[in-house]
Amino acid sequence: MTNIYLKRGKDESLRRFHPWVFSGAIHHFDQQPAEGDLVRVLTAEGDFIAVGHWQIGSIAVRVLSFADEPIDYAFWRRRLQVALDARRSIGVADNPRNDTYRLVHGEGDNLPGLVIDIYGATAVVQAHSVGMHVMRQQVAQALKDVMGERLQNIFYKSETTLPFKAGLGQENGFLLGGSPDDVAMENGLRFHIDWLRGQKTGFFVDQRDNRSLLEHYSAGRRVLNMFCYTGGFSVYAMRGGAALVHSVDSSAKAVDLVNANVELNFPGDKRHQAYCEDAFKFLDANENKYDLIILDPPAFAKHRAALHNALKGYIRLNVKGMECIKSGGILFTFSCSQVVTKEHFRNAVFTAAAQAHRKVRILHQLHQPADHPINIYHPEGEYLKGLVLYVE
Repeated sequence: MTNIYLKRGKDESLRRFHPWVFSGAIHHFDQQPAEGDLVRVLTAEGDFIAVGHWQIGSIAVRVLSFADEPIDYAFWRRRLQVALDARRSIGVADNPRNDTYRLVHGEGDNLPGLVIDIYGATAVVQAHSVGMHVMRQQVAQALKDVMGERLQNIFYKSETTLPFKAGLGQENGFLLGGSPDDVAMENGLRFHIDWLRGQKTGFFVDQRDNRSLLEHYSAGRRVLNMFCYTGGFSVYAMRGGAALVHSVDSSAKAVDLVNANVELNFPGDKRHQAYCEDAFKFLDANENKYDLIILDPPAFAKHRAALHNALKGYIRLNVKGMECIKSGGILFTFSCSQVVTKEHFRNAVFTAAAQAHRKVRILHQLHQPADHPINIYHPEGEYLKGLVLYVE
């Protein structure tokens, strides 16, 4: 295993258990590692400090352990068992009303570069580092061992998440099983999960708690779900007793999927209608029609250079939402951009309220759920921000 020596004084963040080594902190190697290799990280004085995966780029090492231990099958099994035990303790795993949850959330579960979502009897595994891609078979075997008979399929979906410069030629596909059954349950509601072609791992598990909150505000309201994707918020609103629910997405495939999910839970229910349209055009044409609006757009900024334009986008979208909503309406608004902090997002919404000339109160400040934990030593893991607003 290659030893990587840090520059003098560049071990401070690792001594605070931050799980990344940046390329600028490295002094030299004792041999050149291949991308995805396991490497040992040493201080300038030669003292061991961490072991992790090497990758070309700004984040050069993703730390797997701060102990000098083998990264073998027993390691993966142990970490996955800890992750499952945590999900059991918060009530999302082994729950008869819920078989949809995130089992591994990268750095939040001390497994940087790895995401695993559970949808019924299927796990969708996603690698965000070359090292995790290299170890995918061993991870899959350990996952099956830990999950037992509850797990029948493992689908590997990393085609778009691995660094393209690594030239891995990765294609998505099953590592175990191959069942076409795509229905999973979240809080007693059923959803088709498109792990083959859908965004991320096929369904946005991170909004589960926020969807439940929306359900409690939906009774008798006219609900608009913008950027609806698979229609999670729409289905919860219908169970909550909404008077009508309109779902909007620019993707025809998403509109088909939300219609299928509504039909799965509320067959023949005429309260719901879906539209394949641009968000801003739809809002322009439907002012003062809705008293509950959800704004949950895709990430406006995927890197820091895009932050300024992203904040302008959030301001513009929230201005339009506040102009459109009825007096006394409730607005659920979100950002899933990691580089947009809570303060950035709140200031953008504050600016939008002032520009829309509406009186606005914050009812709730929202975030990702407990199965998307934030490693206390890695604050960058907090990515989902949301506000529930009362708009006079």
